[in-house]
Amino acid sequence: MYHHSGSVAQQAAGSPTGVLDPRGTTRTEAMVYQRCTWCGTAMYHRLLCPVCQGSELRTEHSEGIGTVRHATVLHRNTPAARNVSLIEMAEGFVVRGRVMGPPIGIHSGDRVRLSTAQDPVRGEPVFQMLDEPFRAWT
Repeated sequence: MYHHSGSVAQQAAGSPTGVLDPRGTTRTEAMVYQRCTWCGTAMYHRLLCPVCQGSELRTEHSEGIGTVRHATVLHRNTPAARNVSLIEMAEGFVVRGRVMGPPIGIHSGDRVRLSTAQDPVRGEPVFQMLDEPFRAWT
């Protein structure tokens, strides 16, 4: 079992349920998440389905593509500003992580991809921008 942010994630079908799961494929790292076998809801690090409260959760591997839904710049307990973002993954679950780049340049709607890096302090996934954002300057 793994502990994450006060909740416990279970192992399912022999697959570890961690933030990053090394796989023997061409991609060196992948994000694993859970899907409820009853209602099909995708979720990240849960014991029960948040929709139907089902406990039969299967582990699946994310493609690692997502969209920033919320980004915040933090200045406390760190020598430099850093961002904390909520990323909605293409599979339908939301994960908290960090997006590489200048914290002020990360906005809702930006597309990101899971990086092979992992935040060394918090152990959260790290993402990189997929597209150079287009911003109209007025």
